[in-house]
Amino acid sequence: MLDVQQAARVKDGPTVRGSTAPRRIPVLPLGLGLGLSLLLSLWCGVGLGAAGVGRTEVLRFLWAGLTGGTVHARDAAAYTIVWEIRLPRVLLAAVVGAGLAAVGVAVQAMVRNALADPFVLGISSGAAVGANAVILLGAFAGLGVWALSASAFVSALAAMALVYAVARSAHGLTPLRLILAGTALAYGFEAVTTVMVFGAARGEAARSAMMWLLGSLGGATWEQVPLAAATVVSAWAWLWWRAEALNALAMGDETSAALGVQPSRLRRELFLVTAAATGSVVAVSGAIGFVGLMVPHVVRMLVGADHRRVLAVAPLAGAVLLVWADLLSRLLLAPAELPVGVITAVVGVPAFLLLMRRGGYAFGGR
Repeated sequence: MLDVQQAARVKDGPTVRGSTAPRRIPVLPLGLGLGLSLLLSLWCGVGLGAAGVGRTEVLRFLWAGLTGGTVHARDAAAYTIVWEIRLPRVLLAAVVGAGLAAVGVAVQAMVRNALADPFVLGISSGAAVGANAVILLGAFAGLGVWALSASAFVSALAAMALVYAVARSAHGLTPLRLILAGTALAYGFEAVTTVMVFGAARGEAARSAMMWLLGSLGGATWEQVPLAAATVVSAWAWLWWRAEALNALAMGDETSAALGVQPSRLRRELFLVTAAATGSVVAVSGAIGFVGLMVPHVVRMLVGADHRRVLAVAPLAGAVLLVWADLLSRLLLAPAELPVGVITAVVGVPAFLLLMRRGGYAFGGR
């Protein structure tokens, strides 16, 4: 019987014209390089901004924050900027980028669609309804600083339950029904959000709603980082554990069944894990597009289609990408900010078109 790893190699890519062997970069050096790039990106993200802070001062403030040390009174403002504002923001950007990339890998395998991303299931559109209820209507004001994240996460879970109920059939969760149900309900959620935006008084609330809909990390706090990180790490660990089953599922339901994988059951588990992870990151960052769509394809182009290799690299690549996208969103129109989703789209659209034109890469494998 065909082995799961062999099945992944059958589908592997990219390939060079005139060659039958895929060209891959070893995962370990690539992962180490991305890890070092992430550390450098975090340092740049903390040090750069509308209010410049010297490189040595950044390290000194970080050390003081980690060890509980004290800083001079004249450095109190710079310390607050570094430790209380920028550091949780760049850490949350890394967590969100890693989560979107990992979930993008899983969703593309789950629905066997090269255009799938974490938002294809309608989860982000559902989260937008809850978030805008807080921003525009002042709902759940009693929750204080947690109102926005809690409302977005709860509405994301409600959207997940609705998509699941609509997509489920006697034959289980099929890729086509998932995509159709998620897309259709996403349009419905977006219509509700649009009515809320147009019905609200013009001004800062409407602008905040649009920032959230396009993705923003401007409201990042230390309280948001641990929960989002725990959710993303847990989802990634589960996906890593089920990587061989993902290899089989990507081959099709008949092939995966022949390899001993129950496609309907695995797809149901993937739906729950990816929806929970998507809801948690969308609740703290808004709807940031192109990360979950682009990063999995770029990583497959570099390391091949085996999900164990892809999941080892994709979260690091997503984290680096979103840290820099957030940094650019703060710098390009400083002191004003652009939505992060605008930056990822500006980067993602030409990159996606280049991938489409690349002769040696086929979306989803050979």
